[in-house]
Amino acid sequence: MIKVERLFDVAYYAHQKYNLQVIFATKQNGTWKKTSSQEYLNQVNAISKALIHLGVQANDKIAVITTANRTEWNILDIAILQIGAQNVPIYPTVSAEEFEYIFNHSDANLCFVSDAIIYNKIKAIEEKLPLVKDIYSFDVIENCKNIQDLINLGNSLQNETEVELRKNNVKSDDLATIIYTSGTTGKPKGVMLSHKNIISNFLACQDRVPFVYGKDVALSFLPCCHVYERMLLYLYQYGGLSIYFAESIDKIGENIIEVKPNVMCVVPRLLEKVYDRIIEKGAALTGLKRKLFFWSAELAEEFEPYGRNGAWYEFKLSIARKLVLSKWKQALGGNLNTVVCGSAALQPRLGRAFTAAEMVCMEGYGLTETSPVIAVNDLRNNNLKYGTVGKPIVGVEVKIAEDGEILTKSDSVMLGYYKDPEKTAEVLKNGYFHTEDIGEIDSDGFLKITDRKKEMFKTSGGKYVAPQALENAMKASRFIEQIMVVGEGEKMPGALIQPDFTFVRQWTKRKRINVGTTNEELIANELVKARIQKVITEINKGFGNWEQVKVFELTPDVWSIESGHLTPTLKFKRKKIKEMYIQEYNRMYNI
Repeated sequence: MIKVERLFDVAYYAHQKYNLQVIFATKQNGTWKKTSSQEYLNQVNAISKALIHLGVQANDKIAVITTANRTEWNILDIAILQIGAQNVPIYPTVSAEEFEYIFNHSDANLCFVSDAIIYNKIKAIEEKLPLVKDIYSFDVIENCKNIQDLINLGNSLQNETEVELRKNNVKSDDLATIIYTSGTTGKPKGVMLSHKNIISNFLACQDRVPFVYGKDVALSFLPCCHVYERMLLYLYQYGGLSIYFAESIDKIGENIIEVKPNVMCVVPRLLEKVYDRIIEKGAALTGLKRKLFFWSAELAEEFEPYGRNGAWYEFKLSIARKLVLSKWKQALGGNLNTVVCGSAALQPRLGRAFTAAEMVCMEGYGLTETSPVIAVNDLRNNNLKYGTVGKPIVGVEVKIAEDGEILTKSDSVMLGYYKDPEKTAEVLKNGYFHTEDIGEIDSDGFLKITDRKKEMFKTSGGKYVAPQALENAMKASRFIEQIMVVGEGEKMPGALIQPDFTFVRQWTKRKRINVGTTNEELIANELVKARIQKVITEINKGFGNWEQVKVFELTPDVWSIESGHLTPTLKFKRKKIKEMYIQEYNRMYNI
C-alpha cells in the first residue's frame, strides 16, 4: 500500500485502496458529473505532463481561483503538487487590490480561474501582474485557454518519466501551498504550509471524525481555498469517501436532498440559518403540532451527551426524536450523521439541538497557520463538551500563556509567513505558535476559547472587555443577525447591530406594527428598537456590569463579504465596520 508522505500520495492511495467509482461529483447543466479515482489520476497526470512541457519548474507558484468547489480544483491541485510547484489558492471575493497584492507577493506566474466572472476580474488588472504568463479557465470562455486544452496536450505527450522524477524529488517537508489569510486588518499574510504540515493534521483528525471508510458520502461547500475544507478534502480521499460539491450556498438545501450526505463541514452561520428555517416552519404550525414542535426544540437545546440529563430526559428525548427531531434530519437528506463545525464560535444550543436530532455536531478550533485543526469535539469516548472546542488532537501540544494566550506546538504548525521573517518571528517563539486567541483548558482537558487577544479592548475606566463572548450570546436571539461590540477608550461598551430583517418583519407583521418598506424605516421604528433593547437587557444579566452593552445603534445594511463587512471566512472586518458606521458610533457616544 502506498505510504502517504506527500499530499499527492493521497490520490494514489485512495485509488489503490478503494478504486472508487465516484471520488468527485460536480453538478453541470442539472446533472451530476461523476469522476472515478482512475479518471482522477489520468487527468492529474495529463495536466502534470502538460505543465512540465509548458516550462513550469519546481517551486513555481500557480494561482487558483474558483467561485464554487468543483472537481477540476482538486485535479489541478494534485497535478501542481506532484511536479514540485506550489498551489496558491485565492478567495474569489477579495478586492482587485488584494488580487494584485497576492499575485505579485506570491510570485504567481500562472493562473487558473473557474469562470468568466473571475476571468474578467483578473483581465481587468492583468497589466499590473507582470509575472503572470497565462490564464486558463475551467469553464469554456471565449479567447481564454481551457484546462481541457492542457489535458489534451498532456495525453499527447510521452514525458511520464519526467513526472516521476519530479514526484520523487518532492519531500515531505517541502512547501506545498501558500494560503493568504483573509486579514481583518492590514495586508494578507502568506501562510506557508508543507506537505507534512497538512498530512500530519488530517491523519490526526481521522480518529475524531467518524467515517465509514470506503462507503460514506461527503458534501463539500466551504471554499477549497479555505484550509479547513481543503484538509478535509484530503481526509475524505484518504478515507475513500465520495465527495459531492454543492453548487452554491443558495442551492445547498437542494443539494443535500439530492446527495444525502453522511458528513459535511460547516461554519456556524450556516447552522444558524438552517436552524432558523427549522424554527420558522415550526412557528407556522398550529395547535397541538405547534406545541409538540417547540417542546421538542426546547428539549433538544438542553441536550447533554452520555445520558447526563438522566433517564427521564432520555425517555422524553426518544419521543421527541420519533415525532419531531427525526423530521429535521430527513429534511437534510436523512443520512447526515456528522456535522464538523469551525472557523468561528458556535452557539452551544445549536450544537446540542443538532446532536439531539442525531446529526452529531462537532465543534473544532484551529487556524490557517496550524493546518488547521488544533482541537475538536467527538461524541465518542467522552470527547464532547458543549461550550468548548474539544480536546487537542493527537500530536498537538497546547498550553496557556500567563496572559491567557493559547500556544501550540506540532508538526502541523506552518513553516512561516512568505517573505516576512519579522511577522514569523512574532508568532513562532521557542518552538510554539502564538495563536493570539485567549482560552483555558478545563480539568477534563477540554479547550475553551474566550476571545481574540487583538479584539479585547479597555474602556476609559480601565476595564477589559472581551467582545466575542458578548456577541455570541446576543446572536442567540432571532432578532439579531450580526452584532459587533465596540467601545475601546469609551466609558462603556456599545454595539453596532444588523437586525435579522426577515424575522423582524415577520414579528412586526404579527404585532401589526407598520415599519414601512425599507430597512432604514425598520431600524428607525421605536418599537423595533425597544424589542432589541429587551433582548440586550436580558442577555446583559449574564455579564459583569463593566462589560454589559449599554448603548447600541441599528444598521440598515445586510453585512456581507461583498459589502466589505466580512472577510471571506465570515469574520468581522472590525476597523472597516466601524468606519462604515462612524456616524452611528459617534451618535452612541455623543461625539
